[in-house]
Amino acid sequence: MTSDLFGLVWLVVLLAGNAFFVAGEFAVLSARRSQIEPRAEAGSKRARTALYAMEHVSQMLAIAQLGITVCSLLLLLMAEPAIHHMLAVPFEALGVPDAASYVVSLVIALILVSFLHVTFGEMVPKNFAVSVADKAVLLLAPPLVLLYKVFMPIIWLLNTFANLVLRMFRVTPRDEVISTFTLDELESIVAESKRGGTVTDEAGIIAGALEFTEHTAAEIMVPVDELVTVPRDVTPKQVEKAVGRTGFSRFVVDSEAGGYAGYLHLKDVMALPETAADSPIPVTVVRSLGNMGTGDDLDTCLAAMQSSGSHLARVIDEEGATLGILFLEDVLEVLVGEIHDITQARDSRRQHSVDPG
Repeated sequence: MTSDLFGLVWLVVLLAGNAFFVAGEFAVLSARRSQIEPRAEAGSKRARTALYAMEHVSQMLAIAQLGITVCSLLLLLMAEPAIHHMLAVPFEALGVPDAASYVVSLVIALILVSFLHVTFGEMVPKNFAVSVADKAVLLLAPPLVLLYKVFMPIIWLLNTFANLVLRMFRVTPRDEVISTFTLDELESIVAESKRGGTVTDEAGIIAGALEFTEHTAAEIMVPVDELVTVPRDVTPKQVEKAVGRTGFSRFVVDSEAGGYAGYLHLKDVMALPETAADSPIPVTVVRSLGNMGTGDDLDTCLAAMQSSGSHLARVIDEEGATLGILFLEDVLEVLVGEIHDITQARDSRRQHSVDPG
């Protein structure tokens, strides 16, 4: 009787051990670095240990699988016989033949142990770890890492052999959980989050950001045949009239040698003295244009325009010919949606004809 009770105690202990290793395995695989790293940077020892576990996932899986295997085998060796013997006693008392009693009690014991093992040793801890992975990894990673360090020689041997088998099938082993996603994967995550109601994107900002790099300068530029510029000798008064008619605050300036000399920004023209209202705008006020290739994606264009401080850029082909002008506002509108400039009289992505008059 004492040995049977001892077997039941082992049943509870081994189920708990199995649950720990299962939960630890799924927690390390499911936790997000973005949630753990800030805590580690704030000085949390548990978070630093959790990051270590996530960066050595192959070793953590090895110690978890070793623990699960040992616990499962001990359940069969120690807990199952105890339950089998306890069930056999009442059958014998009822006068059931020994052979039948043995078989029936054995089957019931196996079913009961299997049910407890799958339910409380596997499914419950797995669902717990997946549901609260970020919290679970902080709780379970420290003892898991400690066990790994204690049994490091065994884990190294098992892990090395497993990696050799993987390489035989031309699979590259990984020691760290992959926390990066492709653009298609991000779009799928956002779409699924919107369907589930956890993310709203009524303005289309998230969708625009994900599609941002898919667009090129040639797609967003204003072609030269749609762009009417101001002459090189335009005066501040003429620019003022042009702003009043179009609502635009930036105008491309023609070059005397052909092509474009740069562009004018309204605030630079307004800073000129009133005495210069009817005089040609000085060349020092004309801002320079950047240069973009037709195939440059908008991410590259935005970075270059931000770096140079230029709001407008030429879009040139492989031979150096200007095909159009790229406006910074148009680039940003692809990212965040329509921008309503207070200087704009009407909505437009394109620069329309300007007659300075």
